[in-house]
Amino acid sequence: MVSSDQRRRQLAREKFERQQQRREDARRRTRRLTVVIASAVAVVAVIGGATYFATNGDDDKDNKAGAAASQSPSAPPSPSVSEKTEPEPGMEIDKTAKYTMSLKTSQGDISFAMDAAKTPHTTNSFKSLADKKFFDGTKCHRLTTQGIFVLQCGDPKGDGTGGPGYTIPDENLTALGKAGADGKVTYPAGTVAMANTGQAHTGGSQFFLVYKDSKLPPSYTPFGTMDQDSLKAVEAIGKAGVTGGAADGAPKKAVNISKAAVDKA
Repeated sequence: MVSSDQRRRQLAREKFERQQQRREDARRRTRRLTVVIASAVAVVAVIGGATYFATNGDDDKDNKAGAAASQSPSAPPSPSVSEKTEPEPGMEIDKTAKYTMSLKTSQGDISFAMDAAKTPHTTNSFKSLADKKFFDGTKCHRLTTQGIFVLQCGDPKGDGTGGPGYTIPDENLTALGKAGADGKVTYPAGTVAMANTGQAHTGGSQFFLVYKDSKLPPSYTPFGTMDQDSLKAVEAIGKAGVTGGAADGAPKKAVNISKAAVDKA
């Protein structure tokens, strides 16, 4: 015969065991939920890592991808480049004449001839800017050594976003012939052409010097030709490469322009 005290103890023990079982079941559910969450986080991390690698990769792939993605002498849109905050300078040059732009730089003198008959707006703008000492104290901010081979200059900000506050029309775009199946033409070594935003008629003050034949869409106004000594100077800058070993960026040999002038030939 079970006494009342024994029965109470038995019931208390069974109640305790039920409570313990419920707690254990709750712990198991919590552990399973934790595993599911951790697995989901791991999957997201793996996907995220894969995405990062696909878009960034290691340093060497960065350089190659960067070169492929940056094969255009662009002047990124900004109020100073792509929006007309000032009028284009009035035409003051002799459209039948030839002009020479001379740059005194920390890597030697660079000069190129400009044909006003073919590129009157560009030549007139560069003379106006040079007369105002716009280019004095600026630097050539970008060098590309893979895919295309150009040194880009003419930005008063030095970061690729600056300009004169107005834009000029594209000119002479058929000078380099008809585009091939790839939509590109060859800009020969020695060519000087206008950078733009990728849209028509968005040139400002930024220009690029081609130091090795480069294939580009025929949408960059070719307006000048370097002499041999100038081309050699730019070739040397290109040979030295980009800061940090990339294929596109600031030139390792800093190119600071102390004085720019445009004179009638």
